[in-house]
Amino acid sequence: METPGHIATQRYGLLLVPQFSLIALASVVDPLRLANAVLERKAYEWVTLGLSGEPVMSSDGIRVVPDASLSEGLGFDTVFVIGPNPIPRRGFTEIAAWLRRQAARGTAIGGVDTGAYYLAQAGLLHDHRCTIHWEDRERLLEHFPSLQVTQRLFEVDRDRYTCSGGVSPLDMMTWLLSRTPGNRELAEQVSHLLVAQRREADALQNVPLRDRHANLPLLVLDALELMESNLEEPLNVDEIAHYLKTSRRTLERLFGKHLRITPSRKYLELRLMRARLAVLRSQRSLDEIAQSFGFASTSHFIGRYRQLHGRTPAADRAGRPSVGLGSD
Repeated sequence: METPGHIATQRYGLLLVPQFSLIALASVVDPLRLANAVLERKAYEWVTLGLSGEPVMSSDGIRVVPDASLSEGLGFDTVFVIGPNPIPRRGFTEIAAWLRRQAARGTAIGGVDTGAYYLAQAGLLHDHRCTIHWEDRERLLEHFPSLQVTQRLFEVDRDRYTCSGGVSPLDMMTWLLSRTPGNRELAEQVSHLLVAQRREADALQNVPLRDRHANLPLLVLDALELMESNLEEPLNVDEIAHYLKTSRRTLERLFGKHLRITPSRKYLELRLMRARLAVLRSQRSLDEIAQSFGFASTSHFIGRYRQLHGRTPAADRAGRPSVGLGSD
């Protein structure tokens, strides 16, 4: 049986795109660092990369000086794109070409947070399952409708590794560590050192509603779940009450007592919050967004949107931050 001492050193290249997620970078690196500590040898190496040798600004405003630039031609077993927030509207050509060259050499390719969007731009996700941060799933599918985009924390499909944002890279990296030959306990030991509970690949990104609102009555939770499951084809409150085998009056009383809002108003807010993601994270027309979320007209949608969010969808979209990386 192969022992930890015989594990071949694995080399990771971590491409930092301007406005990358700092917590995502740390969540990739720390499991590797701790794995080395457990194994008492440098079984994993990592190199941070930038488009040039200049410091790269994270979304937190903290600059990181990369170890190397893309032009230095270093070899890796795996490369990860640590994606930015928000996804820029242009500037993918150089990164996409570099990723294709890496893939042609047999390098495993991964995307962290919004990194999957760069893999899609490079044409490296065809016939592969992938995932992306839930806020950006609609934009990915808008531009690449044939992709198999799940809502899982991470996806490992052959030599393509993708995960959502936040600390989900911890889950993906510990899963990858669990495949280390000769040391099945490595992932558990690393998770223990991180004081983190391992989540499996089939775990979904969104925290279950019942965990977010554990203090609410079961009937209110059931009603909220029905609303969240029917945002694009909204039910009316009487229909929700019928499904839950209760009365409209009971729902209104419970919502008023525990949420200080009517069921219909809460439902409207949920629809408008999801519609805002479509406004900010996609290029769909306002007419299409209004229709897809069940509003009677675009003017009705705009009026309701302004009441909740303080400005019109067009103004919101115009004020969306944009990161320029050069032309495509």
